[in-house]
Amino acid sequence: MAKKIKQGEKLPRFKLQNQDGEIIDSQDLLGKKYILFFYPRDSSPSCTKEACSLRDDYKKLQKKSYDVFGVSPDSMKKHQNFIEKFSLPFDLLVDQDLKFTKACGLYGKKQFMGKEIMGVFRSTLLIDEKGFVEVMIEKVITKEHGKQVLELIP
Repeated sequence: MAKKIKQGEKLPRFKLQNQDGEIIDSQDLLGKKYILFFYPRDSSPSCTKEACSLRDDYKKLQKKSYDVFGVSPDSMKKHQNFIEKFSLPFDLLVDQDLKFTKACGLYGKKQFMGKEIMGVFRSTLLIDEKGFVEVMIEKVITKEHGKQVLELIP
């Protein structure tokens, strides 16, 4: 497994489908700032709180010149349902084979309800115009995540 990406490092290139099947390519995002939040599963309680918090602060994040993308192993259909159910204004990217998540070192053994499981490490990356990690948030406060991100924007 790849080592966990760190602040100051270049983000691995990605080409992932969004909920509508459109390809989002990191090369096309050069020159723009964006937020990537990695989360385990659409519609789970914690993931829903996190996504809804980012939704609630989305306009403020855009005013700071950031776009937002969620990344999870869920399918396009699950992403579509999640967006529809909670009126999410941003794209959710499909990483079903976990290739990109693993390239960032954000998948591995973790504790969940007292058991060791393999899963996505809930993390958020703020990416600068050149494709480098400006800020990495590993201790995500799900219900306050939008505010947490806003406070950490350089």
